[in-house]
Amino acid sequence: MDTGILWRVALVQVLAVALLSLLLGVILPHSFFETWGWLTGPLAWLACAWLTARIVGLPEPPVLFRAVLAGIPSLLFVLIGLHWLGVIAVIAIFAVACAYLPRPPASADPAARPSA
Repeated sequence: MDTGILWRVALVQVLAVALLSLLLGVILPHSFFETWGWLTGPLAWLACAWLTARIVGLPEPPVLFRAVLAGIPSLLFVLIGLHWLGVIAVIAIFAVACAYLPRPPASADPAARPSA
């Protein structure tokens, strides 16, 4: 397990979720989330996970798969009325799952190659 990736994934995901939540909360009425929260919540979570993968430099498909798996326990927290506690727990699960992903080789990054 790469603890450096664990902390970077956790930090980026926390920031992405917090910023997107604030943005959506400002532009959309509360009633929107009462009606469409079941759809927008998971989609926002996946969008944040995709952004996290891009920023941290991890491959998107396995990160998104881990985001889906990590998101499943959040259903329990939503059902018992502890949505924000669920967000914290799920970010921790997501970060740990991503910390086991192999890092892509530096040579695979086109920006890392010296220009001729």
